[in-house]
Formats: sequence, C-alpha cells, structure tokens
Amino acid sequence: MAPSHVLKCCQKVLAWVPVAFIALVVAWSYYAYVVELCVFTISSTAEKVVYLVVFHLSFVMFVWSYWKTIFTSPASPSNEALLKLLSIQLMDVETSADNSQFCLSKADKEQYEKEERPESQQEILRRAAKDLPIYTTTASRAIRYCDRCQLIKPDRCHHCSACDICVLKMDHHCPWVNNCVGFSNYKFFLLFLMYSLLYCLFVAATVLQYFIKFWTNELPHTHAKFHVLFLFFVAAMFFISILSLFSYHCWLVGKNRSTIETFRAPTFRNGPDKNGFSLGCSKNLREVFGDEKKYWLLPIFTSLGDGCNFPTRLVIMDPEQLTVSSQSEPAKSSGGSQSFPTRPLSESQNRLLASDSQWVESGPEEENVKSGSLHRNTSVDSMVLFVVGFSIVF
Repeated sequence: MAPSHVLKCCQKVLAWVPVAFIALVVAWSYYAYVVELCVFTISSTAEKVVYLVVFHLSFVMFVWSYWKTIFTSPASPSNEALLKLLSIQLMDVETSADNSQFCLSKADKEQYEKEERPESQQEILRRAAKDLPIYTTTASRAIRYCDRCQLIKPDRCHHCSACDICVLKMDHHCPWVNNCVGFSNYKFFLLFLMYSLLYCLFVAATVLQYFIKFWTNELPHTHAKFHVLFLFFVAAMFFISILSLFSYHCWLVGKNRSTIETFRAPTFRNGPDKNGFSLGCSKNLREVFGDEKKYWLLPIFTSLGDGCNFPTRLVIMDPEQLTVSSQSEPAKSSGGSQSFPTRPLSESQNRLLASDSQWVESGPEEENVKSGSLHRNTSVDSMVLFVVGFSIVF
C-alpha cells in the first residue's frame, strides 16, 4: 500500500514538470524581451513604448488563458457542483441536465453488480437510460457505461485514465497543462493556443531586426546579445510548432469533433458517423464560444449547453425518434418532414437548432453512414501521444 501511495505522489509531482518548464520559458522570455531588448538594446523611446504596450497586452492574454486552461477542473457527470458553477456563468442560459440521472439508482446498481451475464447487465442499463438524452452507443450497440465511475456515459463523454474521472466532451489529456481538455475548458485551450501563437509571432517579428544586427555585428557585443539571439530562435520554434496544433483544433471546431472522435467516430443507432454532431460551421463555432461575440476572445466560460447532451443531425434518422406527435410541430424545420429529437434539449441547444430554417447541414456531410467500430472504454493515452506529436518541439 505504501509503495503504491508513494508512486502516485511521484506521478502527480512529475505531471507538473511540463507546466513548470513552460512557466520558466515564459518567465525568461519576459525578462529577455522587456529588460534585455527594450531597456538595454532599443534606443528609440517611441519604439520602446509601442513594443512594451503591445507585448504586455499579448502577454497578459496568453498567461490568463493558460492559467484558466490549467486550473479549470474538468466537467464530469458526477461533478454536480462544477456544473452548477457553469450554469451560473452561462447567465441567461438554462441548463436542463441533472447529473445524478446518469448514475444508477441504488437498487439498479446492486442488481447490476449481482448479474454476471452481460445481456442482463445491458438490460438494466437500457432501462435506466431510456429517458436520458443519449444517442450514441458502443460499436456493439451497448449502453456506454463506465465501471470505474459507475455511471452511464453521456454523449461525447469519456473516461480519462490520467485524471481517473469521466470527462464531459473530452478532447484529450494535455501534458502541457496537466489537465483534461474538455467541455469546461476547451474554449480556454483554444484561446491559449491562439494567444501563445500571437505572442510568439510578435516577439519573433520585433526581435528579428536586432537579431540580424547582432548576427552581422552591427551592434556591439553585450550581455543582451545571447538573450536576443536565443529569444528569436525560441519564439520562431514555438510559433511553428503551435501553428500546426492550433490549425488542427480550428478544423475540429469547424467540424464539431473532438480529437477522440476524429480517430473513433461516435456510433449512433444508425451506425458510426464522424459528422453526427456537426450543425454547420457557424453553429459549431457558437457551440464552443457562445452567442455573444464580445466574449469570444476573453478566457471566460461562454460555451453553450451543459456538456451532457448535444444537438445532433443524425437523431432525425433514428427509427425510434420518428414517432413525433402533433405537439412537436413547432419544433420542425422548414423541410416539413424533418423533426427535432423528442428528448428535451437545453435552451442553448434549441437556439442552435432553431436559428436557421434548415438546421441539417447540407453538402458532403450528408453522406451515408458507414460501418465502423468504437471501443467501449476509451483510453486517453493515445490522444496524449497525438498532441505531443503535433507539438514535439513545444
């Protein structure tokens, strides 16, 4: 017991090493730019003022978004306090999710644990999930259940082996922030990538002329030379590595996919479809950043929904959802024959679906559903390798 406890403590400490490394690099870059470049190297006062003002703006936004990405706890179906906080931050948006509904009742849990046959266990799960806003299953058409957390997984929810919790709309576990990137902090993660990209670009662009002057010996050899030369190399290197990762996540936002869903398409009752949650680029963007554009560039939570249920374009093809009564007529699209899911959606999701007359995305994404597979319990370790591969220089 003791060695295991010590090992876990060591793992927790080592997990902060990448974050400490980034913090040290950022602290050194601040010193090198402000002191060595602006104070000791640049002679023009006007140039100093302009550089320092723009630098500090980008630096504050970068550090703010990085901090929020690190210290925002991952939203979990079992974390009711967190989702209450998120619902407060949503201001006018009413959340309809009750997280406790994804946990089995005491009687169902006891019966589930007593049953040895998977078929009987699935029958218990189906009975418990029949009224839940869940539209995805495993590849074998089984209810997605986490034995570790002992709850039915909402759509797009996966268990993180590093955090040891189920994370709502999990994208990946990022070692550079020592946190799971998911519903509660995905916007912060995107802003962190964007502001770090702008920070590196600004530093590299403004340092370039002095880098050339030091390199060609136009400026005298001082202690600032090493900092200026190294600052340009580091900024350029980080810019190139972050650019690929940021471009990839911008593509994911436009498609309304997570990193996990890119590799393993979510399985609906009609089969797997990687575009099942896509509502069109504009609505996909609003789902992450919210309705009010004035908050898009600020690292404050404005994402739509509750993280437990999501509007999906594939539910309309579900044979179990086609029995729509006359009471659902106002919820229909202008197409007439297409209707919204009969299960309730949150107010934010209804706004996403009702803003346009035709909410089903047209074009290539209306391809036929193809066969595929989705593992029952998703491990995030492969996602970590993917992120590290994109940001290996990082």
